[in-house]
Amino acid sequence: MRNDYLPSLLRELLALPSESEWVEFKCNNENPQQIGEYVSALANSAALRGKPFGYVVWGVDDGTRELVGTTFRPSQAKKGAQELENWLVTQLEPRLEFRFYEFESRDVHVAIIEIPRAEHRPVQFRGEEFIRVGTYKKKLKEFPEKERELWRVFDTTPFENQIAAERVPAGDVLKLLDYPSYFRLLDIPLPENRSGILYRLASDRMLRPREGDTFDITNLGAILFATDLQNFGRLQRKAVRVVEYRGTNRVDTRREQPGRKGYAVGFEGLIEYINQVLPENEVIERALRKKVTMYPEPAVRELVANAIIHQDFARSGTGPMVEIFEDRMEITNPGLPLVDTLRFLDEPPISRNEALAAFMRRINVCEERGSGIDKVVFQTEIYQLPAPKFEVTAQHTRASLFAHREFSAMRFEDRIRACYLHACLKYVSSDFMTNASLRDRFKVDQKNYSMISRLIKDTIDAGLVKPHDPLSKSRKHAKYVPFWA
Repeated sequence: MRNDYLPSLLRELLALPSESEWVEFKCNNENPQQIGEYVSALANSAALRGKPFGYVVWGVDDGTRELVGTTFRPSQAKKGAQELENWLVTQLEPRLEFRFYEFESRDVHVAIIEIPRAEHRPVQFRGEEFIRVGTYKKKLKEFPEKERELWRVFDTTPFENQIAAERVPAGDVLKLLDYPSYFRLLDIPLPENRSGILYRLASDRMLRPREGDTFDITNLGAILFATDLQNFGRLQRKAVRVVEYRGTNRVDTRREQPGRKGYAVGFEGLIEYINQVLPENEVIERALRKKVTMYPEPAVRELVANAIIHQDFARSGTGPMVEIFEDRMEITNPGLPLVDTLRFLDEPPISRNEALAAFMRRINVCEERGSGIDKVVFQTEIYQLPAPKFEVTAQHTRASLFAHREFSAMRFEDRIRACYLHACLKYVSSDFMTNASLRDRFKVDQKNYSMISRLIKDTIDAGLVKPHDPLSKSRKHAKYVPFWA
């Protein structure tokens, strides 16, 4: 945070023409219930008025706007035996990454709570939704017209268009965003002056010009080109974390590396770091020993890019994570997939974050629509790895890559999954799975033809593949397709 951020913020709030629907001034109101209701009301009102944050300011007379100071100390306040901040977090749904600040201004103590705007749905406090009507805090259900308007805002404002930082001076914009990387990644000349740089960033929706040579930095600009995501409050938890473990479970952490840079500027460094810490295998090529990473880089790149692009930014307090175990790596992103995991390979992906996805494609971070998972499956087959696994938890989507295993060492479900994905890969390549193609995928000798036939039968019984020609009597030359073909 800049050293002048809090004094500057206080000056801006005091300069507002009147107490607004997204700002509340207090002297010494320390009632936890009232504070929680204001958090809900101001989060919802900020969304309604297109503001990135709502604020409660303690230490200001709400009639005269004079700084009078406050005895309220958020860092010391409690609800029962629990710290106030922790208690508030547990009472809000969805959870918000609000922040309390305390500082001295004109020799008096001031406290501010900065509340991120509601996203995707109204914020509740203890099961109740609140809103500001003028300068009054009210229950949202009592004002159905405001509730309808709020839901319209959620339906029409993509995450990327929301504001990460408001009224930032032009000079500070160029410190907060890695603008040279923007021009380098797009392979366009760097303008000779500041106004040319800012104009180009604004034309790509990274910024919005404001009055007085200031700019709003959009979520798109911050999440892609932040020099440090820690400077953008709620976005800091969206940085990619890489965690290495000893063994095959999460009991013993070897190392954890949190990301700091925006996705576009930091992606290559992230992939390089992952490849450096991945386990290696030793292979022999033309009598020479050579070490290669356990997992193919194109597969790693695609799955990490997918986790970034398809995450649900509305889920606060969590972001994409790469976990590396001795026998596998797991890539997890917040949010449930918009496409059935069984159809990842053939269905074009549907992104919640279309502007983010489009820009990442422009700079060649991810593949063209519909081809990425094909390449992941293809690469795992080339590397003779078990098939990747895609699964859904209560709030996340996870993709897993597994270390090499011989066919005889694979579990039943691993074989079934590999057979199904092989059939999918063949089908989207205008081909068919056969006993021979599946034997080649697993490097199984022809004399073990019957072993592969049994696997195909098991996969048919699981409802994942089917004969291309159900009337054909030939087993040897039979062709198979996915269940959805």
